[in-house]
Amino acid sequence: MSVVSAIGLMSGTSYDGVDVALINSNGEAVGRLGPTGYRAYSDAERAVLRRAIAAAGNLCDRHQRPEPLAEAEALLTAVHAEAVESYLAANGITAADVAVIGFHGQTVLHQPDRRLTVQLGNGEELASRLGIPVVYDFRAADIAAGGEGAPLVPVYHRAMVRMLDRPQPVGMLNLGGVANLTYIDGDDLVAFDVGPGNALIDDFMRLRTGEPCDADGSKAAAGTVDVQAVARVLAHPYFARRPPKSLDRNEFRNWVAEEGLLARKSIEDGAATLTAITAAAIAASRALLPRPPACWIAAGGGTRNPTLMRMLAERLAPAEVETANDVGWSADALEAQAFAYLAVRSLRGLPLTFPGTTGVPAPLTGGVLARPG
Repeated sequence: MSVVSAIGLMSGTSYDGVDVALINSNGEAVGRLGPTGYRAYSDAERAVLRRAIAAAGNLCDRHQRPEPLAEAEALLTAVHAEAVESYLAANGITAADVAVIGFHGQTVLHQPDRRLTVQLGNGEELASRLGIPVVYDFRAADIAAGGEGAPLVPVYHRAMVRMLDRPQPVGMLNLGGVANLTYIDGDDLVAFDVGPGNALIDDFMRLRTGEPCDADGSKAAAGTVDVQAVARVLAHPYFARRPPKSLDRNEFRNWVAEEGLLARKSIEDGAATLTAITAAAIAASRALLPRPPACWIAAGGGTRNPTLMRMLAERLAPAEVETANDVGWSADALEAQAFAYLAVRSLRGLPLTFPGTTGVPAPLTGGVLARPG
């Protein structure tokens, strides 16, 4: 297959908005990285998503759409369409210029032990509205084959790292609502969800202050880390379990609240302790890798939190920690770019997941193709 232009869309577990990115790729090498875009969710839209995530805990069938999920799916599809339309107009790109869109949708439930993963978003409707083929529902095939269904981005991480002059192995971090890690050593890939990322910090700040996050890590910077609470949280068996493994956004909500004694803490001390938990979980993950990474590259919303980045640098030393921006990539758009890349791979029937990334028995492609009606 020749090189094509593809758009990727990502709404992560922090559900702050939709990232849009364009790349050129043949599904193997990554060519030009095009412009990026972002469409923030309003407070009202985030409230719709929160209700859907709360309601999703009762699902037994991934195709069920009780009212809160149906409302959220319609909203998500419309917002993603608006994000693409605005992006195309702003960058002078036509629908005919784009071969495919990779549409991740919004994860509202991820429980691979129950063979259940739910990403809201109507790919057929999106393709029809935009007049561009859409690949969506990326995780279902892996789950059905016995994999964890996550993480999906490692094959893109490997393609990007191949273009860098960095000592290997490289540890790629995605600091989203959940923190996940890709270990790259030549062609070898190991990947797994490490533990809480920004989600628990965001939820704590919303509960205690009404703010959506700890802006610039300022509250955590002013607080004191409860070292014993961090140790209690990391005693959870998940952290010592060998990969493959993946997490739902809310997996540790009750455990961290109880073991971290969050209700007794000030805003500053709670934020500091939660931020330290994220950094400590990432540092502890080194014990599960074939060998410690020689360097680390971090992407995702957590890179905008200087307190988290400082804690990571301290815990991962002497290995250097860089952000995706530091190496000439986009820390914010990396996952959206990855879903553009995965969409092209899906069109070609190339594998998206591997035994070392999701535990699927053999390399497996995935995604569902929707063509414009």
